[in-house]
Amino acid sequence: MKYTKLPHTDIEVSKICLGTMTWGNQNTEKEGHEQMDYALDQGINFFDTAELYPIPAHPDRYADTEKIIGTWFKKKGNRDSIVLASKIAGKADFTKFIRTTGFTRTSIIEAVEGSLARLQTDYIDLYQLHWPDRNTNYFGKRGYKHSISDYWEDNIHQVLETLRDLIREGKIRHVGLSNETPWGVMRYLEESKVHPDLPRMITIQNPYSLLNRLFEVGNSEVSHREKIGLLAYSPLGFGVLSGKYLGDRKPENSRISLFPNYNRYSGETAVKATQKYYELALANNLTLTQMALAYVNSRPFVTSNIIGATSMEQLKENIDSIDIDLSDAVLKGIEQIHNAIPDPAP
Repeated sequence: MKYTKLPHTDIEVSKICLGTMTWGNQNTEKEGHEQMDYALDQGINFFDTAELYPIPAHPDRYADTEKIIGTWFKKKGNRDSIVLASKIAGKADFTKFIRTTGFTRTSIIEAVEGSLARLQTDYIDLYQLHWPDRNTNYFGKRGYKHSISDYWEDNIHQVLETLRDLIREGKIRHVGLSNETPWGVMRYLEESKVHPDLPRMITIQNPYSLLNRLFEVGNSEVSHREKIGLLAYSPLGFGVLSGKYLGDRKPENSRISLFPNYNRYSGETAVKATQKYYELALANNLTLTQMALAYVNSRPFVTSNIIGATSMEQLKENIDSIDIDLSDAVLKGIEQIHNAIPDPAP
């Protein structure tokens, strides 16, 4: 395994992070425990979860993923071996069963304390805002379109104050963003610069893959200049970049087969690009999965690559990508495809 550090900290994390959003729906508790056991044996010390998981969100399964991690911690007694990240769900139609109040002080405290209880731990190493309180372009929206009827009262100072207080209490250690834009990242960073007693956002968890490199447009410069690390999610685009859906195949029990509305990475242009990436990988004796994950692993702004799997076979291939170094010819081929079909799946 290779390791990096969470920016502005001495916390060492594996370059591969174990994603957990299928546990409690597509995966059982036993399977979740098996994945954590194997990942830890392979040197992975960084797990990412959220109160929203498993996905798709549903009241009957609310926060079951955190509960599965909690029972593993209780069984293993190894909490200190893991750098643990979780998230508070944002305001949305599909999260009304959790809360409707957004990132108020009460909501954040309630969310953190709920996660701590389910995770059976006294602290969370990295606590993230799952998506912005305000309306903006996230979850598959390519561009920002402002509406004159849109109203958002800037609450960023209050959010950071609440997070600061939770850090002082020892309930969380560090804070990060998710599904955030360059404006949002800089707004949070500037607030903590002007008010040094407020915590600094150290990571941003956004989509990044061969099918979606929009992070490079604005956030990558922010990442480099402000030293805020990308935790890349969906590096295989809901499994599309495994190649298993090519040729109109729909494998049984696969994510897109089970949840056809999760079509963010399955549009006509994305399929065309995936075919070209598949051919490039094949010509260089790589699987598409290996090439896609190795590319994300190699990006200088990536602190950790969040992989997820529903089978042990998938998990092993995903983790093994850390040992693959892409040749100059492969990297050149990737850029040629990207220039011809840029970011087909926002």
